[in-house]
Amino acid sequence: MSLLSRLRRPSTATGRAPARADRSTPTGGPAGDAPTPTPPEADPTTPQAPAAAGRARWRTVAVRVTTVLAGMLVLAVLTAPDRLDQVTPVAFLRVPVEGLLAAALLLALPGRARRPVAVSIGVVLGLVAIVKVLDLGMSASLARPFDLVLDWVLLDDGYAFLTDSVGTGGAVAAAVGLVALVVALLVLTSWSVLRLTRVAAGHHRVATRVVAGLTALWVAAATLGVPVADSGTATLVGQHVGQVGAGLRDRREFTDQVNRDAFRDTPGDQLLTALRGKDVVLAFVESYGRDAVEDPEFAGQVGAVLDGGTRRLAAAGFTARSGFLTSPTAGGGSWLAHDTLLSGLWINNQQRHDSLLASDRLTLNGAFRRAGWQTVGVMPAATSPWPEGAFFGYDRYHDAAGLDYRGPQFSYAPMPDQYTLSAFQRRERANPDHAPIMAQIPLVSSHSPWVAIPRMLDWDHVGDGSIYRRPTSVAFNPKNVVGRSTTEVRTGYRRAIEYSLNSLISYVQTYGDDDLVLVFLGDHQPSPLVTGPNASRDVPITVVTRDPAVLARVGGWGWQEGLRPGPDAPVWPMDTFRDRFLTTFGPQPPAHVAAPR
Repeated sequence: MSLLSRLRRPSTATGRAPARADRSTPTGGPAGDAPTPTPPEADPTTPQAPAAAGRARWRTVAVRVTTVLAGMLVLAVLTAPDRLDQVTPVAFLRVPVEGLLAAALLLALPGRARRPVAVSIGVVLGLVAIVKVLDLGMSASLARPFDLVLDWVLLDDGYAFLTDSVGTGGAVAAAVGLVALVVALLVLTSWSVLRLTRVAAGHHRVATRVVAGLTALWVAAATLGVPVADSGTATLVGQHVGQVGAGLRDRREFTDQVNRDAFRDTPGDQLLTALRGKDVVLAFVESYGRDAVEDPEFAGQVGAVLDGGTRRLAAAGFTARSGFLTSPTAGGGSWLAHDTLLSGLWINNQQRHDSLLASDRLTLNGAFRRAGWQTVGVMPAATSPWPEGAFFGYDRYHDAAGLDYRGPQFSYAPMPDQYTLSAFQRRERANPDHAPIMAQIPLVSSHSPWVAIPRMLDWDHVGDGSIYRRPTSVAFNPKNVVGRSTTEVRTGYRRAIEYSLNSLISYVQTYGDDDLVLVFLGDHQPSPLVTGPNASRDVPITVVTRDPAVLARVGGWGWQEGLRPGPDAPVWPMDTFRDRFLTTFGPQPPAHVAAPR
C-alpha cells in the first residue's frame, strides 16, 4: 500500500484506521472506493429498529382507540336518557341529528375556523352532559327533572343530608366527586370533539360520505317514525331553556293565587268553632306514601300495623277515618308538602315556597292562632336557624336543640319519633290545665336512607334519650349503608314506616283523651328507588278522635273507617285540605248553601 493511500484513509479518534469492509459485501460505490457507512437508524441489524417499529404500532393503535373512545363519548352524551328508568342499552342505539348537524358544520368550515367552533361545540356538549347527570339524579331521588332556575338551593340541602346520613367525610367526598365530574365532562367532551374534528379533516372525503349516509338514514327513520331518529337532546335543551320563562310566568300567577283567600278576613270567633277546647296535633310522617299501604312488598306488614292499631285504638274508644291526598312533591322536598297543606296553595317549587314566606297568607296554624289556640311547632330535624317559623307564627317552637335529646343520632334523624312525641307530651300536654294547643310535628325516623331504626320502648323509659345508646334500643341497623341492594333499601323503608306509625298509635293509646284530635299524613312518596318509576304522588291521611261530634263533621268527606285507606278511598289535591278543614269545623252554613269545595 502506497504512502498516499495511507494518508487518505480516515482515522478514528484513537488514531486507528477503521476496519476494512468485507469485499464480498456490495458497497454501492466504485470498486476499490471506501465503503459508504450505513446510518444506524436505517440499518436492519441495529437492535433499536424493532423497538421503534413496535412503538410506532402502539402509537397507531392508541390513536385509533382514543378516536373510537371520543366518538363513543360524544354519542353517549347525545343519546343518553335523562331518566334513570330509561337507561338501557337500546337507548344508546340512536342516530343523533344534533351530532350530524355539528359534523356537517365542522366539515364545511375552513381549517382555521374549525378549532374554535369545535371547542365551543365541545363545551356545549359538556353542559348538556352535566344537565343530564343532574336530571338523572333528580329522577332517581325526587321523580322529576332538575330545574335550572330554582333547584340550585337543593345542592346545599343535599350536602346537609349526606352529612347527617354518612358523615362529613362522606359528604365532602361526594361534593369533591361532583366537582371533579363536572370538570371532567367539560374537558373530555371538548377534547373528544377536537379529536374527531382533526380525524374528519384529515379524511375529508370519507367523513363527508359517512355524514351524508347517516343523514339519509336519519331522514328515512324519521319519515317512518322509527325511534332511532330521535335522540331527545334537542327536546331536553328546549325544555330547560323554557324553564326560565315558565318561572317568570309562574311568579306572577302565584302572586294572584296568594291574594285570593276566602278566609283571609274571617274573624277568629268564626274559625274552627267545632274544635273548641281540643288539642289538635298535625303530624307529618316522612315518606309515608300510598305505596306503603298498597305495594305488595310493604302492604302486608304496614297494613298489619295499621289494622292492629285500629283495633287497639277502638278498644280505647278512638275512631279513625282515612283517605288520600296528592302531594306536590315526591322523594323529598317535605317543606313543599307542609306549605301546601297549611296554606291551601299548590307549592311545588322553591320559588313558590319563597314567595309564600314573603306573603301574609293565612295558614292553618294561623287560623288556629286567630281562633285562640296556642300554636306549637315541634321540629326535631331543625338543627339550624329556621326562618319559616316566623311565617307560620308559632307561639312556641321546639327545634332539635330545644328538645334536649341526649341520645345518639339515627342516621338522618337527630332523634327517634317516640322521643319527639314524648318530649312534646312532657312540655305541652302533661299539665291537665293547659290551654288548647295546635301542634305541627314532622316525624323524621322514616326519612331516607332508612337505616338505624329505633325499637319501640316503654314510654316511661324514654327519658332524655340516653337509653337509645344501648344496642337493645336499636331494631334495625345494616352495616353496609352505601352498598345496599334495592331489596335491602326497601326493607329498611318498610321497617322505618312501621316504627313511625307504631309511635303515633302508641302515643294516642298512652296519652290520648277526649280532647285529643290527631291528624296524621305522609308528606310525599319515597324515592323511585323504593316505588319504582311513574308512581303516584298520593299519601295517606287519617283523622283520629274519641269525640263523636268531631267524627260526625268529617262524615261528609267520604273517608273510610280505620287507619288504613283502601284503594277506593277518596283522593284530594293536598292544597284543598285547608279550606275543607276550615269549612268543616267552622260554623255550618244553612242547609241550602253548599259548602266550598
